[in-house]
Amino acid sequence: MSLATGLTLAAVGDLVLDDVLTPRLEETAPGLLALLRDAEATIANFETTAIDFDRFDGWPEAEPGGSWLVTSVRSGADVRAMGIDMVSRANNHATDWGVAGLRSTSAVLDQAGLVHAGAGESLTAARAPGYLTTRHGRVALVSAATRYQAMSLAEDPFGIVPARPGINGLRTTKWFGVHPGELDAMASIRDSLPPASLHHAARRADARDGSVTLGGTAFISSEATGGGVGPYWKVDEEDVAALRVGVRQARQSADVVAVALHTHEPGNYSAEPPPFLRELAYAAVDEGADVVLGHGPHQLRGIEVYRNRPIFYSLGNFVFMQNRQFPLTREAWRRTGLDLSRHTPSEMLEEKRSKGPFADRIWYESVAVSLSFENRDTTDVTIHPVTLTFDTPHHSDRGTPQLADAAAAERILGRLRALSEAYGTEIALGHGQGSIRIS
Repeated sequence: MSLATGLTLAAVGDLVLDDVLTPRLEETAPGLLALLRDAEATIANFETTAIDFDRFDGWPEAEPGGSWLVTSVRSGADVRAMGIDMVSRANNHATDWGVAGLRSTSAVLDQAGLVHAGAGESLTAARAPGYLTTRHGRVALVSAATRYQAMSLAEDPFGIVPARPGINGLRTTKWFGVHPGELDAMASIRDSLPPASLHHAARRADARDGSVTLGGTAFISSEATGGGVGPYWKVDEEDVAALRVGVRQARQSADVVAVALHTHEPGNYSAEPPPFLRELAYAAVDEGADVVLGHGPHQLRGIEVYRNRPIFYSLGNFVFMQNRQFPLTREAWRRTGLDLSRHTPSEMLEEKRSKGPFADRIWYESVAVSLSFENRDTTDVTIHPVTLTFDTPHHSDRGTPQLADAAAAERILGRLRALSEAYGTEIALGHGQGSIRIS
């Protein structure tokens, strides 16, 4: 028998959890837990910080990855109890509570026996694959992110300068695409301004890239963006090369390689991924990735099959709880506009959920996927629709996953099928599930 023959891998999206959840899922979602536990390797994105505040010696960063997400140190063992074996760490919330929070989370995950990748004490450590040995072979996980706070980037030591703990971030340059005639008009405006009004570095970048910088924003012709008008990003070539090396190393050391890419661009509202994500996914597959697991925008994006390898551009949320998050920062209260002397933390969190950017049902519908391997090749992908308890009077249940009922499954699969058609991917439907047969 060849290695990886008979190996099954399951994957889900973002884990935004506030405390222990598995005992409740044993009652409300036993079938979902069985799916996670039956796979030889199950992968998720751990998008929070695990802290024991009685012992914590850090503080919240001034600029979080959207909010200061935090969970109990019990969450590591709880995630493991769900059947999840491996978690990606490179995401925009990894350093909400600074390096101390990053280290606390690493310790919690290690103690729970969870394999994790994408964060570490140096850039080399953050880029390194994590490995899980199963009875049918070894699974490797490489994790990287394009959406993060600037202080989140890990760095290697240089001379006597020590390493900086952080995540495996892929640096990007952002432009705004406009029609060629509009760019010419902008260039005329820029050139009519006093030379000192534009920093010499920006002027050099304009000359190199054919861009026009006005008001701190760099504009570029839509001819250079493939015709697209709007935000456009390019990933740093050095970081792409490093990602390729990391995936190739994983390929040489494992039987199945998963690459997790955390990307919010062009924004959470968009079901269409940015062009560079497709380029990164292709590069990962070219270097030996068996599956690419996208997450970040908190909603589903389409599925593509490239060189007989599935690319999930976003698996959406798997756990999306902020119901009992503790503690809450003063800045988080300010953002809701509620008076903390007149409202409970639960009322604040419910106000944030019901009137914030994640108030719609779309954020509470996602999928779990399972893959079967034969001779290191993916043969079947099964898609299990998941709902995250959106319609409930019990705030403590909202955001917790369960397998979708028939009506929700039809809605979720219909949307995912439409999103995937753009990539030529056919999803067969039956028995409340979707499937992709890979030849």
